[in-house]
Amino acid sequence: MNAQTRYEIFRRLCEANPDPETELEYKTPFELLVAVVLSAQATDKSVNLATAKLYRFSNTPQALLALGQEKLEASIRTIGLFRTKAKNIIALCRELIEKHGGEVPRDRESLEALPGVGRKTANVILNVAFGEPTIAVDTHIFRLANRIPLAPGKDVLEVERKLLRFVPEEFRQHAHHWLILHGRYVCKAQKPACPRCIIRDLCEYRGKTMESESSTKVRGQRAL
Repeated sequence: MNAQTRYEIFRRLCEANPDPETELEYKTPFELLVAVVLSAQATDKSVNLATAKLYRFSNTPQALLALGQEKLEASIRTIGLFRTKAKNIIALCRELIEKHGGEVPRDRESLEALPGVGRKTANVILNVAFGEPTIAVDTHIFRLANRIPLAPGKDVLEVERKLLRFVPEEFRQHAHHWLILHGRYVCKAQKPACPRCIIRDLCEYRGKTMESESSTKVRGQRAL
């Protein structure tokens, strides 16, 4: 795929949804951090249901640390791996208080040093909370990068590095949101909604579906 095609792909995605946002609900960088940690192997909807209740009373490192692991587990029990996630969240709250004055750090090294925070989570925080042009490669982006193929790679790090090199600078800030939403609602793993795809003619995927094969309702993007 050449640079001109990549540019047109992101131009169309931008035109369809100029200001994409995460579907996780949050008000502060800390709330976002906790939500992203909880979202691993879980849906954004399930995370939002849990945090809507949790954040009413415990939405700071100090408050969650005071809540304790047992009560936190009870609050997020509907989310997969809730025990491990609760343990990590309590530990990261402690580190935020002891090492960062209770604030979410703005650099990758400090973020990735927090319990339960890997490269993808750090990229989300840097991008969404602090406006850095990072790209958090999840399963949707990894699939699209190899399927379209925008930036084929054997692992998420290779895909991330290629995307940062290939995505035109003017689109880099929102690139991962466009790709996540496109992968979540249009270019799905099973029976992608190719007939409704605004970049169908630019995509090189050989297994494109026909109208009768894909009746998935498209959501999450204004014109996708």
